[in-house]
Amino acid sequence: MAVVKANAYGHGAEVCSVVLARAGARWLGVTCADEGARVRRVLEAAGFARGDERTPRILVMCGLTPKDVVAIVEHGLTPAVWTKEQVEWLRGSGVGVHLEVDTGMRRQGVLPGEALDELLEAMGEAGIGVDGAFTHFCAAEVTGSELTATQQRRFEEAIAQVRARGLRPAWVHAGSSSSVDNPALGRAPDWLVELAKTVDARAMVRCGIALYGYCLPIEGAAESKLRDALRPAMTWKTRVMDVRELAAGDTVGYNGTFRARRAMRLALLPVGYADGIRRELSGSDARPGGWVMVRGERAGIVGRVSMNLTSVDVTGIDGVRVGDEVVLLGDGVTADDHARLAETIPYEILCGVRTG
Repeated sequence: MAVVKANAYGHGAEVCSVVLARAGARWLGVTCADEGARVRRVLEAAGFARGDERTPRILVMCGLTPKDVVAIVEHGLTPAVWTKEQVEWLRGSGVGVHLEVDTGMRRQGVLPGEALDELLEAMGEAGIGVDGAFTHFCAAEVTGSELTATQQRRFEEAIAQVRARGLRPAWVHAGSSSSVDNPALGRAPDWLVELAKTVDARAMVRCGIALYGYCLPIEGAAESKLRDALRPAMTWKTRVMDVRELAAGDTVGYNGTFRARRAMRLALLPVGYADGIRRELSGSDARPGGWVMVRGERAGIVGRVSMNLTSVDVTGIDGVRVGDEVVLLGDGVTADDHARLAETIPYEILCGVRTG
């Protein structure tokens, strides 16, 4: 499953879905029914007819509301389900679902045991087919995590309950980009394959941020199998809209948090925090900020990042003029760089990029 939820992690779900379908993805994972409908329309426009074996199916990963049922049926989407209310909303729809099991995330999913038995009974009464069963690891970036070991045991118990009711889902999935990179989960692919076999299902891994060229560091691991093999997919650019000279002593931006210690030359960029340039990248007298790439060289951000404007120092870069291309994310500056300065993760940086 190629995960394209949250607008393909900020990369554009419509564009990425077609690329991934052409690359052979069997499933696409979206956030909601509306996003799934947009993906379905663009797939069909690209020649991926519904029901064709080369056309990926679409999983709505964050559940559904009553108003989503019409779109799910109309666009042939598969929802994740974990409550009896959701089952009732789908009654008579003929839609197959993926059953989400809460093995420790405590976010969404049904708990193994009595709650799962009651849900499976309700699904049977409503004529809702279990096309897949899955869970989500909450500590896949931590080696030797007891949480992960516990989640694996609970998922095994849940699949045993599914089997005991005579249900045979086609798909069983649990893995993510981080679980592939975690040496402590090195047995996870084999474990999942063997678990899937107990219900005559196929194992599936959900590829997320790794598709876009990033992965989180694995806590306690000496090396990463993924990091060196990945290349960021996104290049984000803008252009210089103004160039101006500063005298020593001039301040820049709101509250004058940056003061020029010498004559400087600044380029003004028509992007800011409303577009995804984090305010934490602001450069001040107290600390250096982030940077962009101008003519292949670093240009540091000076002053506070504004809503739609950012100033960068091009004093040492010859010939910068209005209209010059500026790389905000790409060669020389990555989402990891932005995330480190903003004290967050690359997911948040990528998802924050405004594409329209």
